[in-house]
Amino acid sequence: MSKGRILVVDDDEAIRSIFKDYLEILNYDVVMAVDGEDALNKFVPGAFDGVISDMTMPKISGLDLLKKIRTQDKKVFVIMITGYPTIDNAVNAIKEGVYDYLVKPIQLEDIQIKLERALSTRKTEKSLKITTILLWAVVISIPIWLIAGMLLGTFWK
Repeated sequence: MSKGRILVVDDDEAIRSIFKDYLEILNYDVVMAVDGEDALNKFVPGAFDGVISDMTMPKISGLDLLKKIRTQDKKVFVIMITGYPTIDNAVNAIKEGVYDYLVKPIQLEDIQIKLERALSTRKTEKSLKITTILLWAVVISIPIWLIAGMLLGTFWK
């Protein structure tokens, strides 16, 4: 069973290949995109758990890709990777909702840790949402049960 579905976006074929091989060993479903434009063509809201994207790419930058993905799917997490780190890029990526920002060269174990943490956070958020819904259902049903009890008590006599 797959741990999750990840879209890997990088204009460097060697990096895409390394990520694909490594993530498939870790039991992720991996979809590859050669640049931001290709990624947007392949991206379907709700179909991916996460996106790993290079920051500097032709046509559509990683930051622009992040913005466009965020308008389509606010739940998908994005891990941004760059070989040309700047404080402005990091700050802008964080403002746009990037889950994490990594600088090349990257240790593959770091990607594994980031992915597992992001997926764990998503599962926790889903569990919290379900728990909140159930709690509200109980709170809302209490008056109904009180009224039903009073009516039964009245008619039971």
